[in-house]
Amino acid sequence: MGALTSNRKRGDEFLNLNYQSPHQNFQVSKRPKLVFMQESLNQNLVSSNSTVARISRYPERKPPLKRQVHGPCRPHKFGFGTADKFNKDSSSSGIDNGRSMGNALTSRYEKAKRSAFGAFRYLTGYKDVIEVDDEQEKETVSDDSSVEEVEVVEDGRDGRSIVLDQRSLQSYKDEKHVVDVVEIYEKGEEKRNYSHLQPSSSSAVTDVKNAEKMLDSLSLNREVDVVYKKLNQSAQERNSKLKELEFAIGLNEKRREWIRLSYPAKQLLEDVPLEPFVELSEEEEHEVECAFATANRKVLVTHSGTDIDITGQILQCLRPGAWLNDEVINVYLGLLKEREKREPHKFLKCHFFNTFFYKKLTSGNKGYDFKAAKRWTTMKKLGYALIDCDKIFVPIHQQIHWCLAVINKRDKKFQYLDSLRGRDRKVLNNLTKYYVEEVKDKSGKDIDLSDWELEFVEDLPEQENGYDCGMFMLKYIDFYSRGLGLCFDQSCMPYFRVRTAKEILRLRAD
Repeated sequence: MGALTSNRKRGDEFLNLNYQSPHQNFQVSKRPKLVFMQESLNQNLVSSNSTVARISRYPERKPPLKRQVHGPCRPHKFGFGTADKFNKDSSSSGIDNGRSMGNALTSRYEKAKRSAFGAFRYLTGYKDVIEVDDEQEKETVSDDSSVEEVEVVEDGRDGRSIVLDQRSLQSYKDEKHVVDVVEIYEKGEEKRNYSHLQPSSSSAVTDVKNAEKMLDSLSLNREVDVVYKKLNQSAQERNSKLKELEFAIGLNEKRREWIRLSYPAKQLLEDVPLEPFVELSEEEEHEVECAFATANRKVLVTHSGTDIDITGQILQCLRPGAWLNDEVINVYLGLLKEREKREPHKFLKCHFFNTFFYKKLTSGNKGYDFKAAKRWTTMKKLGYALIDCDKIFVPIHQQIHWCLAVINKRDKKFQYLDSLRGRDRKVLNNLTKYYVEEVKDKSGKDIDLSDWELEFVEDLPEQENGYDCGMFMLKYIDFYSRGLGLCFDQSCMPYFRVRTAKEILRLRAD
């Protein structure tokens, strides 16, 4: 069997230092012991399982002894005591704390009370003034008390009421009067009558002279003058700069107008003959629509001068938004030469190279080969010499873009026309060498080109999309061969496409 255990709680008898366990022998000290509770040892040793016996083991608890205060205690470090100043303030306020030493709550209470009395003078909205008798004031208020006489003042700046003591009231009145004088001084009214400024106290400033003296003492006059001078100086500087800018703007506008007037005036559409812009009839438009509808390889017309067959598929390049091909360009250039032969008195004497000439001329290893294009201009083929022509037109194909080069004997120029304002000096240099060798080869003459000009034509109609470059090139040739200026623009391209298709279908350029 195991050992028996007792789960009973230890009673207060164990708190007695004289208690001895019945099972153990303790050495009892001879020193006096403090006995908190007097109980009989025999009573503790009574072993009974009854409720009364168990309760009897727990004697009645007596309250602890009160601590006797034998003398004043020093104030604690953390504010639990009261200082002399605190006692003085408490006595001057007429309130007896009841405790000279106090505790934390009393300290906080007195501190909050002093804060409230100190903030009373700055409260707004109170107009009641408490009247205190002299005798009562002497009894309750000491010389260094924080309670003072106050006065309610209406603040004119924001319409509020403020409570001020005598010293604050005096400084407030002086400050308000100075502010009024400064405001009028900044407005430039210092020479006017100041009779409307009435001081609020006899000790405040009473006239304008005293106000000016006080301003001098505070250096306000000097600061205002310095600020005014600086602002005036900066304003004058800005005015001078604005005048310079206005003058520069006016001068540049006049220069721009002079430059614009110096440009040669463009010829208007009404100033030229109507032949390049003859309106098509309904029959001609219907004919072109039917040709565009035939998008197959059926031959529509054949040009005998160039031996080129125009099919419905080839003619599709003249539809809006399409790029012109070599067949259509070469047939149209042939029609322009036939037009010149038909009416020589109406058109300039010109020569129209096809689209393959310049590629043949520049096919050599060095980028130029006269012998490759030498037989293109024999008298047997042309029936005339190039030196007799007024203008020679050379189509230039720059990968995916059509340009035009002109050997203009009439004006002694080598011209380059690009609807996208491009420039290629190499083209003009190659044509210069070609023309010299061509004249030497066909006529045996040495032509002098020292007075000729290389011109990149600037004042010309510009292309506004990515597919009308071929049409622009053909119209440059058409108008120059007529001896006309380039008096058309991008808006004319749809009409020129339909007209060119009509002229190719009828094998006649008008």
